[in-house]
Amino acid sequence: MPDFTQPSPPSTPPSLPSHQRCRPSDATKGLLVALLGGGLPAGFVGPFSRMAYQASHLPSLELLICRCLFHLPIGLLLRLRGDPLLGPPDVRGRACLHALLNVLSIGCAYSAVQVVPAGNAATVRKGSSTVCSALLALCLESQGLSGYDWCGLLGSTLGLIIIVGPGLGTLQEGTTGLYTALGYVLAFLGGLALSLGLLVYRSLNFPSCLPTVAFLFGLVGLVGSVPGLFVLQTPVLPYDPLSWSCVGAVGILALVSFVCVSYAVTKAHPALVCAVLHSEVVVALMLQYYVLYETVAPSDIMGAGVVLGSIAIITAQNLSCEREGQVEE
Repeated sequence: MPDFTQPSPPSTPPSLPSHQRCRPSDATKGLLVALLGGGLPAGFVGPFSRMAYQASHLPSLELLICRCLFHLPIGLLLRLRGDPLLGPPDVRGRACLHALLNVLSIGCAYSAVQVVPAGNAATVRKGSSTVCSALLALCLESQGLSGYDWCGLLGSTLGLIIIVGPGLGTLQEGTTGLYTALGYVLAFLGGLALSLGLLVYRSLNFPSCLPTVAFLFGLVGLVGSVPGLFVLQTPVLPYDPLSWSCVGAVGILALVSFVCVSYAVTKAHPALVCAVLHSEVVVALMLQYYVLYETVAPSDIMGAGVVLGSIAIITAQNLSCEREGQVEE
């Protein structure tokens, strides 16, 4: 006879078999990496670049050279692994093109933040990269987007227009207004080059692709920026610790953002990655107000809220999981 006076042990819910366990999908992982590792660190790059320029008038090309130096040690990793520094011969041209497009994008961005507020420059660059990525992916890759994705893209673009629209409508006449307009044009061209670079990177598929393109960015950037610095600008050797701290922070944060964005674009649609990277704009606006003590208009706050809401829509739509058994199949 069983002893009913003894309490029965608590029942434990049966564990799912290993083939039924759920894990984040590739799109989910890509968007989270783009948000946390790409957008948030990149939001500090623009304000720190502007601080370095305000402290010692550091030229944009010199700042780009300092950033490229942080990419060169990756070549040691490629040598230790026995991989070619410039990539396989059949894709070497596209890898160099990707590096060139990224160098042009970063050079335009660094030049723009010297004449327009860092938040506005990041806004125009990210907005143009999102729109261009969506159009290029539709035209060249025939990749469709869901209704929620289009809603998030349009919402984030609307938020960027709210942020930058009033500033474009009140440009001053004369030399100051001309330089301001040129800064916005450079920011737009930087976004266009960024979208083209992401599209080229998606076509690369070989082992050690990520460290190879990271090293090529530093190499191509140095080859193009060093002659341009002495021809177009005047080199400056900063003496204050603030400038060197800003340069070091820009190099490290930009390298982290570069690696994370390059990884994310292989997992998720490039337009969605660019839309999630709009978080950079929100971070840049916060630093613009609290660190640089530059004015943040009510339209900036409203646009930042719209951008964050759009990012939430895109992320929630793409937050899904896959059965491990299905992935293996």
